[in-house]
Amino acid sequence: MQNVRRQSRDNIGLLLETSWEVCNKIGGIYTVLSTKARVLQEKFGDKLVFIGPDVWTDNTPSPYFIERKTLLKSCASKLNLPYGITVRAGRWDIPGSPQVLLIKFDGVYEHLNDIFGKMWELYGVNSMNAYGDYHEGCAFAVASAIVMNALGEHLKVDPKAMTAHFNEWTTAMGLLYLKMIQPSAATLFTTHATSIGRSICGNGKPLYDYFTGYNGDQMAGELNMEAKHSLEKTAAHQADCFTAVSELTAKECEQLLDIRPQVVTPNGFEPDFVPEGNKYSKLRKESRKKILEIASALKGKTYDEDTIIVATSGRNEYRNKGLDLFLDSLVKLQGKAIKKTLALILVPAWVREPSSELVSAMLNGVEVKDSPDFLTHRLNNEDYDSVTCRLNWLEGNGELKNDIEVIYVPCYLDGHDGIVNVGYYDMLPALDLTVFASYYEPWGYTPLESIAFGVPTITSDKSGFGQWILSNFVNSLSACGVKVVGRSDSNYDSAAEEIANQIARYSVETPEEKAEARQKAAATAEKADWKYFISAYDDAFKVASKRRNERLKK
Repeated sequence: MQNVRRQSRDNIGLLLETSWEVCNKIGGIYTVLSTKARVLQEKFGDKLVFIGPDVWTDNTPSPYFIERKTLLKSCASKLNLPYGITVRAGRWDIPGSPQVLLIKFDGVYEHLNDIFGKMWELYGVNSMNAYGDYHEGCAFAVASAIVMNALGEHLKVDPKAMTAHFNEWTTAMGLLYLKMIQPSAATLFTTHATSIGRSICGNGKPLYDYFTGYNGDQMAGELNMEAKHSLEKTAAHQADCFTAVSELTAKECEQLLDIRPQVVTPNGFEPDFVPEGNKYSKLRKESRKKILEIASALKGKTYDEDTIIVATSGRNEYRNKGLDLFLDSLVKLQGKAIKKTLALILVPAWVREPSSELVSAMLNGVEVKDSPDFLTHRLNNEDYDSVTCRLNWLEGNGELKNDIEVIYVPCYLDGHDGIVNVGYYDMLPALDLTVFASYYEPWGYTPLESIAFGVPTITSDKSGFGQWILSNFVNSLSACGVKVVGRSDSNYDSAAEEIANQIARYSVETPEEKAEARQKAAATAEKADWKYFISAYDDAFKVASKRRNERLKK
């Protein structure tokens, strides 16, 4: 593998990677890129440049971007760009501090119809039924491709030494556009989840029992996903190297996009994000205190320091992320021999404001009366939010008893939410156990983050991370800090029962047994360090270069 690494490094004069989530923390792709950056920076130095959307203003600047106008030979002021595109150069404030270009792309919108026509003519991309965020993603992607080509010319890099990496369907139009204007560049396209696979699951259809019967094009028409699916599928076929983040997703691509990825690139983690020693202990103590303070104010009772705190988090996809299964496992937890358990749902929703009653209760010790006793923030759509509706039903029907209590924190934990005011990574050490019972999860960063912070986790075999655990470790909390629960389209009830049993068993273990499980969790996470997983990208760069060369000979 060392030869592959040396060859990939020597052949790349400029490595460009773009995503909507560069310096823009929205979801899991941000974690992929920000944790991968240091290892790439060590390999390629300032040959590496990330490209993201400049969606920031003077009043709301990016907290992750440090502007440096002289970077890349002062390209921000010297690039000759069309369509009113502008760039800002700087460093991403993460381990490795890689170079970043943030792009203003508003001027591209008025040219999209012509671009869509050209993409249909050259590649057969059907943008006719586009709606929602399709135009925004395409405008940014096209601008990214234009900037990539202009930067290469500005730095006088041989186009054959340029490698351009595009993430998810939101940048797929950029891959096609770059191939049109600079065919000598090698291109990679990574799908972190197929748009049609996610849509099948999000619409409540059984993905697994009928998996081999699904046709991606047919389902795109049925689910009104033609534009995104067409764009994603075309980019997968046109890329010099197509990659997916897990074997699960690779099989999904093969079935729904009619192409098998050339390389599987599993997601690693950056250990520098994890505090150590006294800092970790302090965070655990302070964050637990904060959680129990919020719970006391919401519920009107006190909690012992040894209260079991279990949590789930991630994207607000009620079925896909297993939020439904988590809640129903809590119902099955009733009556089992457990300690007092506080269950947290740390999932961003359509937040209106912090709960004023909760703020008052925390400041003045008064009781929360007119707000739901499980909500830390009020929502704009409380009557329709899936988690809120389910919790109202469970509480109204007495399904959750006093030994199990739930708190829904429906906001991004960025440290400035008005209630918790603790960042997600700072809260993780406070937890005793996490549950990520996903139905659809191409990789699964949340359980990996959990064990990286020494918090044992229960996850599902419908995640790439869960499959990695099953392939490499003994499947139990005591053995590796992870328990992988099987999920299918027909075992929902038994999966909920298994999760409840795992929580119950763990809750009554001795402090010494819990401490050992935490140590095992952290040790397992060390095996997913990017320094081990980055070799898959070396393979991908090599494949992209080889297939680009073959393409140019035709």
